[in-house]
Amino acid sequence: MKNNSYEMIIWWSQEDGAFVVDVPELPGCMAHGKTRIHAIKNAEDAIAFWIKTAKEDRQRVPAPKGRLLYA
Repeated sequence: MKNNSYEMIIWWSQEDGAFVVDVPELPGCMAHGKTRIHAIKNAEDAIAFWIKTAKEDRQRVPAPKGRLLYA
């Protein structure tokens, strides 16, 4: 399963002064960064950690669905 296949929603947070990335298919999986590229890299790391933790806890890891119809 490729970690980079999950949909990412990216936005600028004025409050945080950073780009924020939400990975809606993985509950609670989010990251941020000072640039879009940094935020995406951090999100890819967060996805890998989310999957690793879920497997260690014997939880189901959802397959990437690709583009969502709603967020």
